Amino acid sequence: MNSLAPPLTEYRLPIEGMTCASCVGRVEKALKAVPGVSEVSVNLATETASVSAAAPAAASQLVAAVEKAGYQVAAQQFEFEIEGMTCASCVGRVEKALKAVPGVSEAEVNLATERASVRATGATAAQLMAAVEKAGYAALPHDDQASAAPGAHKGGGEPWWPVALAALLSLPLVLPMVAMLSGSDWTLNGWLQLALATPVQFWLGARFYRAGWKAVRAGTGNMDLLVALGTSAGYGLSVYLLLRHQGHGAPHLYFEASAVVITLVLLGKWLEARAKRQTTAAIAALNALKPEIARVRTPQGDVDLPLARVKVGDVVIVRPGERVPVDGTVLSGASQVDESLITGESLPIAKHPGDKVTGGAVNAEGLLEVQTTAVGAESTLSRIVRMVESAQAKKAPIQRIVDRVSAVFVPVVLLLSLITLVGWGVLAGDWERAILNAVAVLVIACPCALGLATPTAIMAGTGVAARQGILIKDAEALEVAHRVDTVAFDKTGTLTEGRPQLVSALAAPGQEDRLIPWSLALQAGSEHPLARAVLESPQAAGLTPRPASQVSAVPGRGMSAEVDGHALRLGSPRFMQELGVDTSALAAQAQRLQDEGRTVSWLADVTQAPRLVGLLAFGDAPKASAARAVERLHGMGVRTVMLTGDNRGSAAAVGQRLGIGRIEAEVLPADKAGIVGQLKQGGHAVAMVGDGINDAPALASADVGIAMSTGTDVAMHAAGITLMRGDPALVADAIDISRRTYRKIRQNLFWAFAYNVIGIPLAAAGLLNPMVAGAAMALSSVSVVSNALLLRGWRR
Repeated sequence: MNSLAPPLTEYRLPIEGMTCASCVGRVEKALKAVPGVSEVSVNLATETASVSAAAPAAASQLVAAVEKAGYQVAAQQFEFEIEGMTCASCVGRVEKALKAVPGVSEAEVNLATERASVRATGATAAQLMAAVEKAGYAALPHDDQASAAPGAHKGGGEPWWPVALAALLSLPLVLPMVAMLSGSDWTLNGWLQLALATPVQFWLGARFYRAGWKAVRAGTGNMDLLVALGTSAGYGLSVYLLLRHQGHGAPHLYFEASAVVITLVLLGKWLEARAKRQTTAAIAALNALKPEIARVRTPQGDVDLPLARVKVGDVVIVRPGERVPVDGTVLSGASQVDESLITGESLPIAKHPGDKVTGGAVNAEGLLEVQTTAVGAESTLSRIVRMVESAQAKKAPIQRIVDRVSAVFVPVVLLLSLITLVGWGVLAGDWERAILNAVAVLVIACPCALGLATPTAIMAGTGVAARQGILIKDAEALEVAHRVDTVAFDKTGTLTEGRPQLVSALAAPGQEDRLIPWSLALQAGSEHPLARAVLESPQAAGLTPRPASQVSAVPGRGMSAEVDGHALRLGSPRFMQELGVDTSALAAQAQRLQDEGRTVSWLADVTQAPRLVGLLAFGDAPKASAARAVERLHGMGVRTVMLTGDNRGSAAAVGQRLGIGRIEAEVLPADKAGIVGQLKQGGHAVAMVGDGINDAPALASADVGIAMSTGTDVAMHAAGITLMRGDPALVADAIDISRRTYRKIRQNLFWAFAYNVIGIPLAAAGLLNPMVAGAAMALSSVSVVSNALLLRGWRR
């Protein structure tokens, strides 16, 4: 009886909204009520439900039952390695099969990386892999750990020996044709030709038959089917002529055409695989930065441990010349650290206790003790690799148009080949020529180049961007960035250092010796940014803060304290006015500083009669590269806008100094997004550059959000592009790389279509030999990948 029981399917559903044990009971009850469900287990801690069910239960019924109970089933992200794809029509077929699985909301397949990314609610990995296999391909779960290993990426799996052997067997078949060009006339024995061509056709070319048969069973066509049909027709015609004319002269045979076509296609696939492997060089370089061993300090001494065993909080010792194995904070030691392959920063960066270091960076000089803050998948380097892989796996919008064309391409080619065959056979009465021309049509039309044109350019573009310290979250951001004609900048931390500096200290007459020492004493125990600016200022260098007592903050005003028996007050003009301090002696200078965008604080002694001691002026200096960055954008035809919550004087001073065209000051976070929306409504493609939580709405609403990694995680999550170092010059680099990548995509698509648009009519007209068609088809794939690889030579 058990043998007749329907097979069970295991479902794992992430449940949102459960808060207590009664929620668990409701979800279990709802799932058990679905017909076919035999077992349900709901876990509140992991917020998941495990369900064993037989037909007629389906994922959609389970999801509906959970939603009816008042909860939600979260969508899951699946990544698969797809084996057996050869052209753009294969991509379309795999996507169609995945989208037909109930619960799948999104499925994207990339020919260059041979990866599928699926977002589904309720569907299982087994169901998705079964759908791929039913379509004629093989699917394996993507292993992040395996892909992180050097050399693990797709593109290097084509062996060279089948190409060499096919060429060796085909060469004797081609030599008589070459000899004819020099005036010699000799023909290889027909049976010897058959012996040479047969292993090429059915052994070395077996891959085309297997993949073509799978396509036929799935009711579609692909590149392999075109090659199999075309070469089989040429081979079959030759066998027919050989048998028909046996003992009756030496007919012209076409074994060389079928053998050479297969050889050229194999050569093209091998060259294509080699080139594709180079497009993943950026990920390979990043993965190579990960040390396998870390030296961990323990009570028993320093111990070398595999990186997988290092935990957050462990103290790691990094010697000069070694790579930093983990993300962490320097506990002791000082050194210069090279982070160039992570941030694109060419110069080493000084590190001292309290500074953060990133796993993969090279410790150049001193011994460092580093306390681990992140390891494994949570490290900066791993997140960078995931982001680059994700961008390379995603489709650009233009690729979706290509996919729609590819979906009907193979059936149309088969029809054109049939028309060519019938046309030459019936109208011209030459069936031998008809078969050869039909073969040429099939061979020249293989849509490999169409499938590779966009993803290889995207992979090369994201790779070169990553090497420059520009992380592109998805292919859409890379494609859209080429249209950007307006860049909106946040000011503080984006164009400026984001760290106030003491730019001027003006003492009242007779107070020259007191202003800095007393200011230093007041600020010594404060964490306020302006206090740190005083403590780190050149004016305070070498001075020891005097002891201060009764230090307290005056909300909205400033600070108060006693120093050397004097009651001191430091704060705003309003504070001075309330205290009755006469500031007229420095009023003109204060106004000039405020007009320049400086923040002015006043120091007064109120021990007896209030009297002015002096003023301190603070400024947030523009980054060294900011002016050059704005100038480069203007040179590229991109206009600039500044959106800031700072006062108008400060914003105007920075904007004018940098040459920014439009300045919007005293803007609330929600208003920043509104201004970005207005720019978009005006017909502009807008990129927003920011680093703070308050910039997130504007980053999300822009056509392209660009976040500084020196800012908040919220900003980086809202942006499509992240700059790994706080250099505004990278904004122009990102736009330039996008423009060049999009240019390569258009060039690749032009050549991919051109080969077919020119080649198919020539083949149908009998003006293209099948061997030449095979060479052209192989060349088309290699040329688009090679053209994309030119992006690797990008320089600022």
